[in-house]
Amino acid sequence: MRRVVRAFWGPRPEPVEALAGRWRQTVEQVSQLLPEVASPVEGNWRQVHASGPDTACAPDELTAVLLVAQEAEAWSDLTGTGLRLLCTGEARWAVELSGVAGGTPQYLLQSMVMSVDAPHGAVVPESELLTMLASTWEPDFGDVTDDDTLDALEDDAGFVVGDPVVGRSGYLCSARAVLIPDGLEASRRDIPDGGVLLQIAASGEIDTVVSVYEQLRDAGALAPLPRPLDRPTL
Repeated sequence: MRRVVRAFWGPRPEPVEALAGRWRQTVEQVSQLLPEVASPVEGNWRQVHASGPDTACAPDELTAVLLVAQEAEAWSDLTGTGLRLLCTGEARWAVELSGVAGGTPQYLLQSMVMSVDAPHGAVVPESELLTMLASTWEPDFGDVTDDDTLDALEDDAGFVVGDPVVGRSGYLCSARAVLIPDGLEASRRDIPDGGVLLQIAASGEIDTVVSVYEQLRDAGALAPLPRPLDRPTL
């Protein structure tokens, strides 16, 4: 089963060394949380290119890799520096990390998206992965979701791609957390950065996700960042 763990934020210019540190921390913690995919020691990560074959990418090479990515994209200071890493493990386990960060875009959010493929019935620590992305990338919002959930949110609740959203789990930054309405049907765990992790529904409980999304949206907790973008979080 494929699930997606995502984090989004607005403009936050950062030097390549800072980005490499966030990427390195992400890779190391994915390896710890998903040992079926990557060895906690070093893993077998590969960089996915727009054209040509994948190439090996060790965590200690990330600064150099990001520098090459910046040089290849003339507008990376505005759009952010993009990178895709892939690691495959035993018994159909695989994880892909795709991020764009460090830029000052006016309309498109910066992001880190983690796709996890696992055998049927395997336990994936979804909440822990989302918490890790939140602590590493300091996003505005994040979620754990899948294609069926996103389709239902678009069709039944009017969700527009690019707006803040929650899935069966959700992360909201501190400014959004204070807008969570009382009585929300979701368990809540405070995160050290002041944000909140919401555990909303089990896999397949799409109606519950839609209901909670609507409650959060109506309370203002999922208000879009103003455009043109001028800050990383609400």
